[in-house]
Amino acid sequence: MMDLNLSPAPAADADLIKDTTEATFMADVVEASQTVPIIVDFWAPWCGPCKTLGPMLEDAVRAAKGAVKMVKINVDEAQQIAGQLQIQSIPTVYAFFKGQPVDGFAGAQPQSEVKAFVDRVTKAGGGQAPGEQLSEAVAAAEDMLSEGAAQDA
Repeated sequence: MMDLNLSPAPAADADLIKDTTEATFMADVVEASQTVPIIVDFWAPWCGPCKTLGPMLEDAVRAAKGAVKMVKINVDEAQQIAGQLQIQSIPTVYAFFKGQPVDGFAGAQPQSEVKAFVDRVTKAGGGQAPGEQLSEAVAAAEDMLSEGAAQDA
């Protein structure tokens, strides 16, 4: 029997969280942020606070279920981008939407602040994962049809 489950599959971590380089930064951040907010984590392997903040950010991004994505960039390997964005200390986190930085912070933050930041960024991008609006509209139309309101569906 065929499975006709039309709901979108959850985005894999590879779709939600990825590493970038100077060569791919424009595509991974600026271009990708045209449709969904991108949180950029500027970090380095030797940075103690980065090792705490990174996993908290990743958990919050996963919890947003595709309404926001995350890109990690090692400042030791991407010094040109870090300089262009005037990164003075790490960890530094910026959120991009429509190709522009819209929010950010520097330094380690408690889990509650990380979650609040991801929530703000999600709202800035419309609050829903791409495709989620369509599935909600389809669900509403199905409800109307089941209630006999075919004209409204």
